[in-house]
Amino acid sequence: MSVLVGRPAPDFTAAAVLGSGEIVDSFTLSEAIKGKPAVVFFYPLDFTFVCPSELIAFDKRYAEFQKRGVEVIGVSIDSQFSHNAWRNTAINDGGIGQVKYTLVADTKHEICQAYDVEHPDAGVAFRGSFLIDANGVVRHQVVNDLPLGRNVDEMIRMVDALAFHEEHGEVCPAGWQEGDKGMNASPDGVAAYLSENSDKL
Repeated sequence: MSVLVGRPAPDFTAAAVLGSGEIVDSFTLSEAIKGKPAVVFFYPLDFTFVCPSELIAFDKRYAEFQKRGVEVIGVSIDSQFSHNAWRNTAINDGGIGQVKYTLVADTKHEICQAYDVEHPDAGVAFRGSFLIDANGVVRHQVVNDLPLGRNVDEMIRMVDALAFHEEHGEVCPAGWQEGDKGMNASPDGVAAYLSENSDKL
């Protein structure tokens, strides 16, 4: 499994269903997120089990990502037509409803292979999530096995942590939440932070 953190996010062009419901033949990551941070997340298949809970969770928090200027893009090996059908299936019937973000069709498996999240036996993507900064560099990644649904709130926390670091230059200690103090990345900074906060860790 490759670690992409610190490296440019692999670019791709593929068919997709946009958040508006429009089906496009050529959605290019670098063009869609140019100058903006983004979350690219992979999931195994449309019309399955854990997956709809995750896609609905991303949709319910979409406004929080947008408030932070972050694009959200989902990817699976299904076609754009399957994505569209799933979007047009009611949540109570096992669908995901009209999610507001783009769903990319990785029918050739090239994208999940570029991000190294393809299951070696099942031929679908693991539940990989990648936080990409405004310069197109991966700053955070997490990959779950197929039965294990991800925590979308944790991705929002990572978005906030990255924004805090970029704005203030300080680092974010364990469990950092928006509104918490950061740490100066120096021996004195560590000592000062721990003297005030070690009981909270």
